[in-house]
Amino acid sequence: MTDLSAELVQQKQALRDRLRFRRRHFAANLDGMARLAAFRVLPAPLAELAASMATVGGYAAAGDEPDVLPMLALAVDASALALPHHAGRVDRMDFRRWQPGDALVTGPWATPQPSDDASPMNPALIFCPLLGFDRTGGRLGQGGGHFDRYFALHPDALRIGVGWSVQEIDAVPAEATDIALDAVLTEQEFILCGDRL
Repeated sequence: MTDLSAELVQQKQALRDRLRFRRRHFAANLDGMARLAAFRVLPAPLAELAASMATVGGYAAAGDEPDVLPMLALAVDASALALPHHAGRVDRMDFRRWQPGDALVTGPWATPQPSDDASPMNPALIFCPLLGFDRTGGRLGQGGGHFDRYFALHPDALRIGVGWSVQEIDAVPAEATDIALDAVLTEQEFILCGDRL
């Protein structure tokens, strides 16, 4: 690892720590009505797009991440939902079929996921969690690179980052392996980041 890449890794980790604190504080202080209203209905352009897709990928929220599953369940056919799945503590992540009411299990990274026997799926539209984002599509994740590797293997899949508005930063420090988002959805706005939507 060069000095420059080591410095970038340290910079990103310090940024993750600050953004985790910011997200935790923001989510803990949301009033009841704001919490009920947040992420309950997809904006019209996204709802139309999601309804037209054979498979839509979401995620099961952990901690203070926004919970998108109720919103996605309303917007798409339940048979078309898929969530991230890890077969072990390995770099590879795939998506598995999930329907509202299906049990989730604790995966090897301590995140909720579909069971191992759920059917593999390849979503054409993916809603992914994040720690930080910028308006050009930069996404700062947890640091494992699972979503970036999945996006690199499935470049045609549309990528929508989901986070609280307080997670926005001026510019996400990017490495060559980081894959840009097509849009970001917060509790306040839908931000287009490229020209694919």
